[in-house]
Amino acid sequence: MANDDLIYKTATEISALFRKRKLSPVEYMAAVIARSEAAQKKINAFTFTHYDEAMDLAKQAEAKFMKRDGRVGVLEGLPIAVKDESWIAGKPTSYGSLTVGKGYVPDRTSPNNERILKAGAIVHARTATPEFSCASYTHSRLWGVTRNPWNRRYTPGGSSGGSGAALAAGMAPLATGSDIGGSIRIPAGASGVVGYKPPYGRNPDDPPFNLDPYCHTGPMARSIQDAILLQNVMCGPSPHDIASLRPKLRLPTEYKPIKGWKIAYSFDLGIYDVDAEVVANMKKALRVFKNLGATVEEVDLGWTRDAIDTGMRHLEHLFGTQLALTAKKHSKIMTTYARNFARKGAKSKASDFFKSMEGAVRMYDTFGPMLEKYDVFICPTNAAPAVKADFDENKDVVRINGKVSPLPKVLAWCMTTPFNTLSRCPVLAVPTGHASNDVPTSIQIIGRTYSDADVFRAGIAYETAIGGWYGSRKARPVL
Repeated sequence: MANDDLIYKTATEISALFRKRKLSPVEYMAAVIARSEAAQKKINAFTFTHYDEAMDLAKQAEAKFMKRDGRVGVLEGLPIAVKDESWIAGKPTSYGSLTVGKGYVPDRTSPNNERILKAGAIVHARTATPEFSCASYTHSRLWGVTRNPWNRRYTPGGSSGGSGAALAAGMAPLATGSDIGGSIRIPAGASGVVGYKPPYGRNPDDPPFNLDPYCHTGPMARSIQDAILLQNVMCGPSPHDIASLRPKLRLPTEYKPIKGWKIAYSFDLGIYDVDAEVVANMKKALRVFKNLGATVEEVDLGWTRDAIDTGMRHLEHLFGTQLALTAKKHSKIMTTYARNFARKGAKSKASDFFKSMEGAVRMYDTFGPMLEKYDVFICPTNAAPAVKADFDENKDVVRINGKVSPLPKVLAWCMTTPFNTLSRCPVLAVPTGHASNDVPTSIQIIGRTYSDADVFRAGIAYETAIGGWYGSRKARPVL
């Protein structure tokens, strides 16, 4: 088997080969590391790498598979790229910031990472993120610019941009992300992979942002079944996170057809200018759902620009306040976008935060009743395929269909944040094709509150109908 075909197999397929003793974790890890070393030079998806340790752990996994007692973890021997913002005891975490640097080594492991390691996965690398994960693109003064494997002039999205880029480039079969304004779904959309924002509390998070309902940790992968595989490991109550939900929800990997379902959709949420190619590819996706026997209807949510301002007020008040505290000491070495966020955070008042809660109520007053009539809701993930890889919000503008967007630049091209506001709704981002510049496009499938299985049922039906992604060499980026 050619290495290119091997590294683009799904994690589910690789795991099955391990269990049948048809593939060694050592052989697979060597192929993934070789690919990572080659691709890293072009797209800069990784920060820290742990290749030597990963090979040693792959040998240990191989030995486990050779035993007859069958005691192997659900992720045993699988490489996983973990976002460089969560903790692994004894390994550095940088948050993409010069204010932290490359020398911070936590003495504890984040709940999600602890579960991933216990399940047998091997962290061979950490993925790049913008400084403190506060941008929809991925570049930092500490690590440089991360580029989209499909077209290196563009960003793979952010803040989990390194994870999205690594998956698309074949540098890992699984990756983790976190999502406070779209940071899983934006790079899933721009990189052409699958990303899942679970409902608030489904997956545990690190303090203090485990108490922020906009915050979600979740899986990223190249197939929906792989996303389910990782989500089932990550989710469940944690004694270290009071917001984590009981009982643990285990998602099935097989679902009934969606014939007879009612699907609502909107191209623009009533707010955004949306790139014509994004719309065209979403129309193709909607035809697939129709052919599967679903009724597909456009709806008007009645939302206005206030739906965007609601999200920004929340993010600036909580997330921006944290950045403002850092900026008091380290402003000169922070990125432009982080300083801007900090400046807004410093000005935010309790009344602004209260307005964000009032705004969330207004949004759900229309969205909630609408979803009582439909099984899921669909809209684009990103309003444009991507912005430039080195986008600078102090100099650049977001231009869609030839017009400059009036929305806040950091999220003007992304349609994700309204569903952080509606944080209890599960959201699955899946690819719909490519724009003429080769950058992928994507849709979000949104479900009723805490109805995780619904979005996966719709997603699996769609993925199966189109034959999945990355299955042939023509369906992969050329690096």
